[in-house]
Amino acid sequence: MRRDSIFYKLFQQSPTLLFELLTNPPTNADSYRFDSVAVKEPKFEIDGVFLPPESDGVGVVYFCEVQFQKDEQLYERVWAESSLYFYRNRARFSDWQAVIIYPSRSIEQSDIHPHRSLLNGEQIHRVYLDELGDIRQLPIWVALMVLTTVDEEQAPEEARYLLTRTNQEALSPSSRAIIELITTIMVYRFEQLTQAEVESMLGITLKETRVYREIKEEGREEGREEGREEATANLILRQLTKRFGELSEEIRSSISGLPLPVLEDLSEALLDFASLADLQVWLEAQ
Repeated sequence: MRRDSIFYKLFQQSPTLLFELLTNPPTNADSYRFDSVAVKEPKFEIDGVFLPPESDGVGVVYFCEVQFQKDEQLYERVWAESSLYFYRNRARFSDWQAVIIYPSRSIEQSDIHPHRSLLNGEQIHRVYLDELGDIRQLPIWVALMVLTTVDEEQAPEEARYLLTRTNQEALSPSSRAIIELITTIMVYRFEQLTQAEVESMLGITLKETRVYREIKEEGREEGREEGREEATANLILRQLTKRFGELSEEIRSSISGLPLPVLEDLSEALLDFASLADLQVWLEAQ
């Protein structure tokens, strides 16, 4: 289940959601804009960034990381990216803060000692979704975040409750977006079910809704991407075999597992290889 994309859809629909998770949100939270930003030299992209309104002059920029898998270097990466972006844009912001969203404490990076000053200060906010309380007592947008973490046995009942609650609270025009997000979460969580089975589970009709159109298109795009990766990898393997002879299974496996952008880099780099040793050094560097 691609929870990070679901969370970023939540933030796009309701940027103030992030600040509902904080004890001391900024006074102008309603004016923040959710975005992704690129940082050059070296170039990388930060997906979850909340930018203060430019009309207020310099303000505080918030970085958000949604982490549902254990990453033992998460904090190193987040601090490095956030600090570099803040450095590159120092004139625009007076301060930066980061919010890390976990399903539970068990997913957090194990060795946090080197980061004790930041983690024990006021600049970093760690949110554990399973500690926010009863899903039925939470604000609707926060409840959607928690819905991604509840047990599969409990999820259908809670999803139906949130659908009913949305209809009763008449949150229009946002109610339609909430319904779409609930269905998106459930379709991703129960990928093995048919459309009819998901409809029966939720008690609604999903046919021709945006969630199914997006998932269908996403599936087609993934298929095209996988096809391009396989074709590029096969071409590179043929070129290397022609130049250096039969390749070991380890090298073939390493190349076949590379993502498309790296494969494209390799297709250019291999022109300068004088031996398989050069190839091995290049692969290790990746």
